[in-house]
Amino acid sequence: MKIRIRKKLCCALLLATAAAAEGFARGPVTPNDFAGSDTRRIRLAVEAAKGTTNSVTIPRLNANGSTVWMIDSAILLPSGMTVILDNCTLQLSDSCRDNMFRSDNVGIGIADPAWNENIAIIGVGSAVLKGAANPRATGDGLRNLSLNPAPNHNKDRSSYGTDAGRIGRKQKSDWRNFMILMAYVKGFELKNVRIEYAHTWAVTCERVHHAEISNIRLYTPQYRYVGGERKHTFNNDGIDLREGCKYFRIDDITSVNGDDCIALSALDMGPEYHTNGNVDSFQVTSTRHSGPEDDIEHVYITNVKTNYTGVALRASDNASIHHVYIDGVITAADPTVTPPYAGSPYVILVGNRAYGKPSEKHRIHDIYVMNVIGDGLRLIDVKSPVADCVFMNAVYTGDKAPAAVTYREGIREQCVNIQEINLVKAPSGGGKTLNANRK
Repeated sequence: MKIRIRKKLCCALLLATAAAAEGFARGPVTPNDFAGSDTRRIRLAVEAAKGTTNSVTIPRLNANGSTVWMIDSAILLPSGMTVILDNCTLQLSDSCRDNMFRSDNVGIGIADPAWNENIAIIGVGSAVLKGAANPRATGDGLRNLSLNPAPNHNKDRSSYGTDAGRIGRKQKSDWRNFMILMAYVKGFELKNVRIEYAHTWAVTCERVHHAEISNIRLYTPQYRYVGGERKHTFNNDGIDLREGCKYFRIDDITSVNGDDCIALSALDMGPEYHTNGNVDSFQVTSTRHSGPEDDIEHVYITNVKTNYTGVALRASDNASIHHVYIDGVITAADPTVTPPYAGSPYVILVGNRAYGKPSEKHRIHDIYVMNVIGDGLRLIDVKSPVADCVFMNAVYTGDKAPAAVTYREGIREQCVNIQEINLVKAPSGGGKTLNANRK
């Protein structure tokens, strides 16, 4: 009996060793292992890795001889999948009207998405994700497509796209314009990636828990050049956290952006956006705020440098954003990039007046902002009645606002337990301490 058991154990050990050796000899799963278009090969690689290596490596050199991987439709990522971007460049094709990466549990017509878990996109060396050279659509879900949109506050709320005026093509933008879209995911990592000319928000998370986004370089100004001609695009946010995002760590972000560098938005825009998988929405999941599960909470943001607006926190109606920690945000105009509108309206925005119903009193609370420097119209702009907030160690280098923290009319009196510590207004090299230790 003992001899038989030993033989079985030896056989099992040999089989396991052989399997491990085979996997090691085979190396990582890459799209170069497959045939077809770039998109098809990457999708086949993901499918082959699913449940086996659970990892796909996209190398710099494409087997077709190119050094650019052209993406025609979204790469859908299942639970447990890691994509390694090994010194490679991925670019949306001019025929693509879709995300570059999306969690595979959400999409058009998926009304009841299940949760995914543990998805990672990791750059090694120089990993670049680029928008199309001549995109079919830009802007978020509230923009009309135009071949020649006017700059800044154009009356028709338009954004550039070659689908404009084409029969049978959707004439409004939507969530497919996001470069990376994760929704209903527990455990997400995005590291060491450069994103250029996203068609609207570069990275968007909806109802994502336990995420780390770090070492990201963004170049998404509010325009791009097509055939040498400047075309205006809109809503060029960097990183957006929407309803239900919790337990995030966002660190080391350097950005040229045409809208918010980082936006935390719990905004219910009405019942027409209350279904999942609605292609006519600006989100792939519902904007309905159903309760605490849809709050945005426990978000840690550090080491951010941007040319325009820094971090914006917006909630509507009874939605809540709370326990947000912001440490180290610098906004300074980039002379090589034309700023939108009249320059940065704020470095930190707390509150909402423009989207949906105004935020109820104190639904935004426990916001801690420190070590912030910036120019523009305001440094810290408070638009809603907030509670239990600390604004500390901030330097306003602009000359438009009277102080480092400004409250919109009638708001300051409705706020509760606000501490302002060591706030400085120092335009043109001069400065004086304002509102020190005021409560």
